[in-house]
Amino acid sequence: MIALLLVVLVVGGAVFFLSRGNKSNRQIESDNLQDSIAEARRWIERLGSQVLTISGTDAASTQAIADASERYNAASSQISTATTVRQAELARESALEGLHYMNAAREIMGLPAGPELPPLEGQRQAGKVTENRTIDFEGQQITASPHATPDTPNYYPGGMVAGRPVPAGWYSEPWWAGALRSGLWTAGSVFLFSSLFNGMSGVGYSAHAFESGFDKGYTEGLAANGGDGGGDIGDVGGDSGDDGGFFDGFFGGDGGDGGGFDFDFDF
Repeated sequence: MIALLLVVLVVGGAVFFLSRGNKSNRQIESDNLQDSIAEARRWIERLGSQVLTISGTDAASTQAIADASERYNAASSQISTATTVRQAELARESALEGLHYMNAAREIMGLPAGPELPPLEGQRQAGKVTENRTIDFEGQQITASPHATPDTPNYYPGGMVAGRPVPAGWYSEPWWAGALRSGLWTAGSVFLFSSLFNGMSGVGYSAHAFESGFDKGYTEGLAANGGDGGGDIGDVGGDSGDDGGFFDGFFGGDGGDGGGFDFDFDF
């Protein structure tokens, strides 16, 4: 009888401590989720305050703010349905992208700068446009520039699109937009990338590395070029909402996903 009681006590104690451990783990997971949601909301609110109070003064700044507004709407939608830490992190990333666009608009309009934002995923490795360059691609001209110009009103803040790096800079066309919308790159994208960025100091990787994304090919590309992915993103700051069917679908309709630096000012 005593032996049986001891067994019952041991089993009961084990069940009790396991139950406490499970509750503790669930509480930790819940706390992590709430922390991630709060962090995302902080950036979303900061983006919203800028989107609602700043208006563009030219085509490029107006487009950048429109793209920031699109990211604000996306982030707000994502956080409203977030049930995991990763979903909250994606909402945060969308808000940060929008703040990059707002930074671009601020730079164009000569507004004062504020504290830096955390980098976007893959942004630093993607590099940046460091010189003006124009290429002919499928009968059309594509221009890249470190700065907004009448010919390059479409901004991308740098980062990954459908598994491939896109350098930060201003462009005549949102050549990444089709892949952003569909998740797939066309066969001609590698040739376009090679023509537009080959030998550019701010893009320290090859077209093969672009094609392979940030996996083995990217690492090999950096080694071959002796680069580090272009270093800091620097001062480049929107992308286009509609390309009008440019190149029969090579460019998509929404260049929206993009997002560097935040300016936390009250208006």
